[in-house]
Amino acid sequence: MSAPKYMAVQGAAMIMATALAAIGVLGFLPGVTTHLDQLTWAGQRSGAMLFGTFAVSALLNLVHVVIGLVGFPLARSYAGARAYLLGAGVIYVALWLYGAFVERGSDAHVIPLNTADNLLHIGLGGVMLLLAVTLGGQHDPTKRRSRVRQRPSTAGEAT
Repeated sequence: MSAPKYMAVQGAAMIMATALAAIGVLGFLPGVTTHLDQLTWAGQRSGAMLFGTFAVSALLNLVHVVIGLVGFPLARSYAGARAYLLGAGVIYVALWLYGAFVERGSDAHVIPLNTADNLLHIGLGGVMLLLAVTLGGQHDPTKRRSRVRQRPSTAGEAT
């Protein structure tokens, strides 16, 4: 049986990168995003809704696209895939914290986030962190282990 060409963490990173890039692109498409004519660059007053549920702005869509695109080259290596899942997971948890704790209506609230967005961000962040920790614990096949063997010493040998 031959060794796998890609590790599971690399496949997970590729799947997440594809999903995030797709979510970001879909946020710019009419039909998928309702009230697209109300899409704003940033700010909490964007009336555009992805799938009629998630509040979006051009900035938030671009964040998803960029995070997705960063994942493609990083998924090519074991260490890169794990770093991508960890880093993007932290970013999405931070987006959730931002949406949960920054007061709506304040000047600090520059991304339109609703409850559905917050649930999506904590879900994405949690899944990505979980994948990085669980799948990243596998042996990295790209690193060689040294095969130095030490002779066991016997009691009667002189040193």
